[in-house]
Amino acid sequence: MIGVLLFVSISIVLFLFITRRKPVKVVPVEEVQLAPSLEIKDKSEYDIIIVGAGISGISAAHTFMKKNPKKNFVILEGRSALGGTWDLFRYPGIRSDSDMFTLGYSHRPWKKVNPIALGDEIRNYVKSVAKDFGIDKKISYQKEVAKASFSSDTNKWTIQVIDRSTGQPITLTCNVLHMCSGYYDYKNPYTPHFEGQENFKGKIIHPQLWDEKLDYRNKKVVIIGSGATAVTLLPAMADNCKSITMLQRSPSYVLSLPQHSRTIVFLQRVFPSRISFFLIRCHNIAISYLLYVVCRSFPSFAKKTLLGQTKKRLPKDFDVEKHFTPAYNPWDQRLCLAPDGDFFKAIRNGKAFIVTDHIDRFVENGILLKSGETLEADLIVTATGLQVSMFGGAKIVVDGAEVDFSKKVVYRGMMFNDIPNFIYSAGYTNASWTLKCELTSEWTSRILSHMDKVRAKQFCPILKDDKMVIKPMFNLTSGYIDRAMHTMPKQGDKAPWCYNNYPGDLYTYLVGKADDGVLQFK
Repeated sequence: MIGVLLFVSISIVLFLFITRRKPVKVVPVEEVQLAPSLEIKDKSEYDIIIVGAGISGISAAHTFMKKNPKKNFVILEGRSALGGTWDLFRYPGIRSDSDMFTLGYSHRPWKKVNPIALGDEIRNYVKSVAKDFGIDKKISYQKEVAKASFSSDTNKWTIQVIDRSTGQPITLTCNVLHMCSGYYDYKNPYTPHFEGQENFKGKIIHPQLWDEKLDYRNKKVVIIGSGATAVTLLPAMADNCKSITMLQRSPSYVLSLPQHSRTIVFLQRVFPSRISFFLIRCHNIAISYLLYVVCRSFPSFAKKTLLGQTKKRLPKDFDVEKHFTPAYNPWDQRLCLAPDGDFFKAIRNGKAFIVTDHIDRFVENGILLKSGETLEADLIVTATGLQVSMFGGAKIVVDGAEVDFSKKVVYRGMMFNDIPNFIYSAGYTNASWTLKCELTSEWTSRILSHMDKVRAKQFCPILKDDKMVIKPMFNLTSGYIDRAMHTMPKQGDKAPWCYNNYPGDLYTYLVGKADDGVLQFK
């Protein structure tokens, strides 16, 4: 135990020593031009259908093209553009909350210095990968999957699709269905009703539905929420508002991350791009994992350290206890990131404010709080979170029976017991999304190759251990997870029915095999 503490302490000290804060110049991003939507015909058959053209969908397509080139596949994208989350969200300052050396693909080095990228940078990064590998020619846009039905008699999925460009239904079939549609509702964010909001004379907007033409210059703005979106919006809007206030019921942990690192600059200058990217990626994975382990194993120490760093970045008379001390331990919910401490700078410079209180009701000129104070506002931003909607809201049916996923257990973080030929890409809650998605794609490719080898038409994970402890699929207490817990799949307490640990999953992939005795082939 002493050795672990010493190692962690030395790692943190070295990390802080070799990094320094330095402004990163933001360069306008030129949009990558992609191939037009692939035309698909009714009753077309495929080996694989990928649903979703975001980070995970492009990852899956790249892997299949490289390792399973004989497989015929198509990507169905419900929206009119590629990019998933990074095309949907357009609110001010939208950025990643994972560094691009791990959020980026292992086969496409992130060559910039800044680890935290803006939304348009990420969107174009994904687009460039799709274009360079010809993946964009495999995407059919405005194709919304309404229902997917598997038949054990034919070993095929029948996919009912609505072509949003024409309103016409299309039926497709495939042997393997790969869902890369994320986990939240793209159309309907979480928007609780506030008493009296119809009386408010200003404008109310949710970040997920942001209008890029919205003019908030010289306006009094109130942001409701304390999560990653609110922490992003506050510094991004502060310079153009008359005033901006983040109204929170309870605080979140906010971690400042430098956008300029001597380590990154050194490695990028000394080594070729692929080697430097690999080294930086390994370095960032290790630091991120160590941070998570320390927070989980030593919550009191982690809490004290995080709050200590927060105090150093705020005025001496700032009430850190009230506004920055959550009721939960670090990593019970994801940490919010502040690149170069921009969130703290906005507060320190007097451009932004935090109010910790409960809402009584909306009034004509703003929000009346339980304390009796009124926050005046011309614009209210409801950064109140997401609504979980797995598989893009599509109905999943197996042999005539609709699947109740709340009773399913996840296998290797990518399949569910007793559902044949079905893959689901979902990232980690304690590491970058892409790390898990790439492992999922690699596992799927391995399974497809094994199926060809043994001439199988079906694979299905079978859960035989009825004594296994069942736990929530996502080990977080975030609001959007809590609200959907009763509808979501579960995980077990032993492999291969659990995940959420990249080093462990990577090791299992490297030494494991498709035919593991749990995954049954027919």
